Formats: sequence, structure tokens, C-alpha cells
Amino acid sequence: MTTLILGGAGRSGTRVLTRLAAAALPALPASRRTGFDWDDSSTWAPALRGTTGAYVCFTPDLAFPGVPEKMEALGRIAATEGLERLVLLSGRGEEGARASEAALREGGVATTVLRCSWFQQNFSEHFLAGPVRRGRLRLPAPDVPEAFVDLDDVADAAVVALTRTPPKDSTYELSGPELLTFTQAAAILAHACDRPITFEEVDVPTFVHDLAADGVPAQEAEPLARLFTEILDGRNASITDDIAQLLDRPASPLNAYAQRTANSGDWS
Repeated sequence: MTTLILGGAGRSGTRVLTRLAAAALPALPASRRTGFDWDDSSTWAPALRGTTGAYVCFTPDLAFPGVPEKMEALGRIAATEGLERLVLLSGRGEEGARASEAALREGGVATTVLRCSWFQQNFSEHFLAGPVRRGRLRLPAPDVPEAFVDLDDVADAAVVALTRTPPKDSTYELSGPELLTFTQAAAILAHACDRPITFEEVDVPTFVHDLAADGVPAQEAEPLARLFTEILDGRNASITDDIAQLLDRPASPLNAYAQRTANSGDWS
């Protein structure tokens, strides 16, 4: 059994790949570095050929225009190449992502969907690393509660979904163990870093301008901002036990991630 990791160079893909390798389970990364290109469907079948399953992570987001069509095509190619299972990384509360989930399943390959809350690692490995270092989280969203989820928990859950028998269609909503507003999250990060970090609600242009300081292009920041204004309205203000169901242990809290990351020096 060989698993293909679509998005193998990304934050979740590298974690899944590392875990499969540690378990001596054959896995291959697929990204532009290896010749796989989401914008060139002719590269998809060669990447999938000879594999039995795939972890599917699409960047920047499943809810973006044109992605459902890509997912439908990928699902059909996966079926043609004889794959037995797919595991799709998705987002909680994203209506646009639902179309991509359904489209991937059109091919008939057993698909597990992992709908995730806001990743804790967004504060250190993605677009909010710079704002944390500057001590000011500026987001186009009100101070709503979120169930921040540890990406390491997500990767562990993905490995379970990729290796359990038999594969079947299923959907899990992955959350952290607590509801925290962005003000509360900023306070936890500040405590771990031992310096002030605050949250500020801003408009979309201010958010885009702030991310530009860290080299995030407007064509990436603007769709993110619109997505946040849609889903950060309290719709995900609930905790699930799906991580515990999959992993037989509780989800990891934000303060554990924050202290671990601060100790690593990533926010220095």
C-alpha cells in the first residue's frame, strides 16, 4: 500500500508524510517540486499511478472559485487509477468547501473528509507569524470564539484515516478542546512569549496591507480576508470529540502549542 501526499511540501502534508515514514508505511510526496501541478491536470494521473490512497490538501483553500471542478476531475482520475481511499483536508463552516468535498466523492473512491477549525500553527507557520512577532493580531473579523486545533492532531487523524480498514466515506469535524476568542488567544500567546500581544479587528484593506509586510501577496491575502469575514461569525463556536474518537486521546490545547513554539524560538 503506497500513499500519495498531495501537498506533500505543505504544513500538513509534511507532517503526514513524516508519520507514515516513521511507521514504515510507503508514501510519496506530490507537489510542483515533483511535477504535480494543480493547474495542469495532465500531471495528475502519473502522480496517482501505482498508489492505493492519497491525502489531498489543496492550497490556498477548497472554497475558492474553480476548485470543485478540480476536485471532481481528481476523484475520477483516482478511480481510474484504482485508488482505494482518499483523505481530504477541509474547513469547518465553509459552505464553499462543501461543493469541493462532494465533487471529490463523485469519482466513487471511498473518501474521508477532515473538516478542521482554525489551525493553531497559523500563528507560527503561516500568515499570522509576522503579526505575532510584531505583537498585534489584526484580522477582518470580530472577537468570536474559535476551537483552535493543533495541526499535529490533524496529521495524526489523517494517518488513521489513511490506514484503517476498511475505507469508507466519512466526515469528521476536528476541533481543539476549548473555545477561545482571538483576544483570549492573543493573551495565551503573550504569556508564552512573555511580551504583549493584542488582537485588533480591522477592515480588509488594513489586513491585506499588514500581511504585505511579511511578503504575502494581495492576491492571496484578499481571498483569505473575504473567507474570514464569512466564516468568523461564531458558526464554529463549538467543540467536537472527533479527535478523541480517531486518536483515543484528547485534542491538544492552545497553551501547549504556544509554549512549545515559544520555546523553539520561532517567534523570536
